[in-house]
Amino acid sequence: MPDLFAYTDGACSGNPGPGGWGALLIAREGDAVVKERELKGGEADTTNNRMELLAAISALESLSRPSRITVVTDSAYVKNGVTSWIYGWKRNGWKTSAKKPVKNVDLWQRIDEAQARHDVAWEWVKGHAGHPENERADELARAGMAPFKA
Repeated sequence: MPDLFAYTDGACSGNPGPGGWGALLIAREGDAVVKERELKGGEADTTNNRMELLAAISALESLSRPSRITVVTDSAYVKNGVTSWIYGWKRNGWKTSAKKPVKNVDLWQRIDEAQARHDVAWEWVKGHAGHPENERADELARAGMAPFKA
């Protein structure tokens, strides 16, 4: 069974402003790439954090059956949120420790639901540091944003 990876990224021109997200899904057997799929999209008025979340959500929601997958993101917000903060938010009725509503709660709830179907490992990589798959995800995010830029 191949190992499955999703490299995800979001981009925004202005924050808020037009934004895009991209995801590169790769199935590998050893060092060999068995299959690749690219996903992208965007919105006219959004934030970088929303695009980072949508990239990961879209990758997970694109899987037709429960899978073991490693999601690789350059967003500490997404990685920390989904591996740590989300548990307290859910316990507190989607409120922060300061009793304020969680920002982007619609997307946090969606990512929580999307990952529940799968066995997900989350990894963080430094963005814009020459990581080839992260660079491709960034290109996809910029392409997803392109139709919304003036």
